[in-house]
Amino acid sequence: MKIYHSATSPFVRKCLVAAHELGLRDRIDLVPAAAHPVDRDRNLVAVNPLGQVPALVTDEGAVIHDSRVICEYLNALADGELIPADGDARWGVLVEQSLADGITDAALLTRYETAVRPEALRWAEWIAGQLDKVACGLADLERRAPAFGDRVDVGTIAFACALGYLDFRFASLAWRDRHPNAAAWFEWFGGRDSMVATRPPSA
Repeated sequence: MKIYHSATSPFVRKCLVAAHELGLRDRIDLVPAAAHPVDRDRNLVAVNPLGQVPALVTDEGAVIHDSRVICEYLNALADGELIPADGDARWGVLVEQSLADGITDAALLTRYETAVRPEALRWAEWIAGQLDKVACGLADLERRAPAFGDRVDVGTIAFACALGYLDFRFASLAWRDRHPNAAAWFEWFGGRDSMVATRPPSA
């Protein structure tokens, strides 16, 4: 298998953490891709028309994207337990993944607005709105974190990758100062081998 990836993408990281936890990481080759909202990488577009990472090419040559679908595929391939098969547990984990991915999406859009869009065209209210999504999502995570225990699933993996991305790109938010439950949980989860092995450069 191979994954088209950017070393700093939190969504790629989510898939690689899942692969580590499922014992599949050694079966995946990484293919560098320059995902960008404007300067679109045509080699990547040829695989994923949206030009986004991650995109997984299976051993059979099928292409799977985005990160949620890739994680589900990897979990099925390994007969894993990162996604409960059915019932309330399944929906709960998938909702947590959706919330965590929403935090990451808002942070990524903020990053694009501040690092890619020309300064004269930047929209302060847009940035504030996206960062408010991050703040509201973190408040919900803070409420949930005490119940996580030692769970390792796509919900907790997605939350950990969201927090890791905030540390990497938005250290000035100092999210730990207002979210001690999430900070205590991340101190443990962020030390897992899968998280350490997938830290972005300079993080």
